Amino acid sequence: MKYCFPAFFLFFLISYNSQAQSETKTDTIPKSLISKALESGYVETKYFNFDLRYLIKYNQYEGFRTGLGGITNSNLSEIFRVEGYTVYGFLDKEFKYSIGTGVRLAKETNTWLNLNYTDDLQETGSSNFLTDQRFFQLFEPRLINIETFHKQTTKALSVEHQFAPEILTETQFAISNIEPKYDYTYNHESLGSFKNYKLSILTVSAQLSPFSKFEQTSSGIVETTSGFPKFTLQYTKSFADILKSDFGFSKIDFRAIQQFKHQKEALTEFVFTSGLANGDIPITHTYHAYPNNVSKETILRRFSVAGTNSFETMYFNEFYSDKFATLQMKHKLNPINISPWLKPELVLIYRYALGKMENLARHENINFGTLEQGYSEAGLEINKLFFGFGLSFAYRHGAYH
Repeated sequence: MKYCFPAFFLFFLISYNSQAQSETKTDTIPKSLISKALESGYVETKYFNFDLRYLIKYNQYEGFRTGLGGITNSNLSEIFRVEGYTVYGFLDKEFKYSIGTGVRLAKETNTWLNLNYTDDLQETGSSNFLTDQRFFQLFEPRLINIETFHKQTTKALSVEHQFAPEILTETQFAISNIEPKYDYTYNHESLGSFKNYKLSILTVSAQLSPFSKFEQTSSGIVETTSGFPKFTLQYTKSFADILKSDFGFSKIDFRAIQQFKHQKEALTEFVFTSGLANGDIPITHTYHAYPNNVSKETILRRFSVAGTNSFETMYFNEFYSDKFATLQMKHKLNPINISPWLKPELVLIYRYALGKMENLARHENINFGTLEQGYSEAGLEINKLFFGFGLSFAYRHGAYH
């Protein structure tokens, strides 16, 4: 904790400066360097934009993780880009890195052909959509307490394409070597036992934003107004015996986001997520519900910060599923205007998860439960009390209370 406080203090200062800048700037005064960087996540130079995501992070396996990364910008080339990063974990004492390049095939449809090589860690059970837009957070709440990672060395070829302004797609073929960084064996009745394995995976992802507004700019199609609902669908296929791949399985993932804006700044949001996996699938590529509760002995060691869409009362590694669905509901009330610098926001939250796991006995040396009975939690957040932070309360009820 003594190493965390300086980092938090630095973050508070940056957040306070950013908030002060945003409250006082006008259209005729350009943003400060810090404000612009915090908004975009990049520190821009003439030919290269430094990516702040890799500056400093912390988790239970790597400890502090720090490094540099970035991407070339249009001043260098509008049809060619190079991106990458390198980071170092002070607890595991290992470097991780990624290098990639892309060639623009068509500006009108934001079509890019990309080639990447990545040697890094991935949280076990996490499931990401290829088409998710880059979302920058200087401080990632869940990352602090995650300890279950697998090393993933991946060669990937992908194509980004926008069939229409409302339809964004990405298709990727990747070859990955997987090495769990914890005691785990996938024991298949006919294939044998695996501690490490190789996968050849094709992924096709599409995001539909039918109610958003877009503009064609010099850099391509840009979303100017975000409309709801939004839908994302992704299909993943791992091919057995292709390029020495060990397992064959398939996954279908779906997400729908709906928001209702009320008077003033009140807002209601619904997020529905589901996943269905079939075949010989190891624990690394199954699903969890983004838990955020720490199972350590003393209260002071259970320090955590509430995530955006995480289950706050669900313990890390408590549940895994190969079929799951979650529904999250949030209702944000109008800010309470106490003073010009203190306008806290009250948010009411309800989350529900349902899941199951086939072939449970194949996953050896790791203990976890399943979600057949349905998992429920209700919560309350009081946001923006101090430097953007607030307080969060959550209660776990129902079958797993």
